[in-house]
Amino acid sequence: MLTKRRCLFAVVSLSLAWAHPGAGARAEEVVRIGWLRAPNDLTLAKAHGSLEKALAEKGARVTWAGPFAAAAPAFEALNADSIDITAGSSTSVITALAANMPVVVFAYQKMSAGAEGILVKKGSPITTLEQLEGKSVAVNRGGTGEYLLVRALQASHIDPDKVNRVFLTPADSSPAFLQGHVDAWATWDPFVAIARSFYDGRVLADGTAIGSDNAVVIVASRAFTDQKRELLQTVFDVIEAENAWALEHKAEAGAIWTKEMNLPAELAGEIGENNAVPTHAVTPADVEQIERIADWCFAAKIVPRKPDVAAGVVLLK
Repeated sequence: MLTKRRCLFAVVSLSLAWAHPGAGARAEEVVRIGWLRAPNDLTLAKAHGSLEKALAEKGARVTWAGPFAAAAPAFEALNADSIDITAGSSTSVITALAANMPVVVFAYQKMSAGAEGILVKKGSPITTLEQLEGKSVAVNRGGTGEYLLVRALQASHIDPDKVNRVFLTPADSSPAFLQGHVDAWATWDPFVAIARSFYDGRVLADGTAIGSDNAVVIVASRAFTDQKRELLQTVFDVIEAENAWALEHKAEAGAIWTKEMNLPAELAGEIGENNAVPTHAVTPADVEQIERIADWCFAAKIVPRKPDVAAGVVLLK
């Protein structure tokens, strides 16, 4: 027979279990994602709500931080343990690893030629890379912009020190290019598409002409990678599925990206075509590719030391 005293004990015990899930139930896991205002698979997952659904089946939920304008501030947030997962480029990861940030690459997407480049104004007299000597070029320090510029100059046998690198964030590069405060801009999508369509920009050299080996990468913190591998695999599986969808629906993906980035819908076709390219789990060949870029960045004095790239990747299924 259930006495009044026993009934009271049961109510109190249940209340304690709710107040302290670890005492009677497993606490809900939280996956903190920093999203960039960029055309990548994480942005598609955010728009579709696919991560929320997949992680809920694992007893976890998603929180989104951002948007971040570029990888550098997102990596700083990861380094400060404010987020667990974000996106960037292989060049920005190299800079982060060289600074001893605990970033771990788990997904890799080689960038298309049209998704990055060096731009000048349509009316500019600059028609060759050689004519950049003595000119000013906006780049983001230690990231894709600086990599693209220096790589292009070296490929054209131009001393990089003869070109003035103006270190600006993407947000500051846009008005500087638009108002003519710099002669050129080394950048990536969506800024390439924006500059071409709205800033009277002309592509002086695209990724192929530059010889770029850059890639979009999705990264996690070292702690998340080590402690929550099952959830990391789930995040990758969703990213892989979103990428497969984008490859089959480039125009629709472009429409989602432009909407999420608050860009005019007329850019959807170009952005979809340039950025819906295959994503896969990191392979040993990708590690070698990132290591080659890291060696080059060190030789070009973009980073102060060679990072341990192999320690900054995880090979998933």
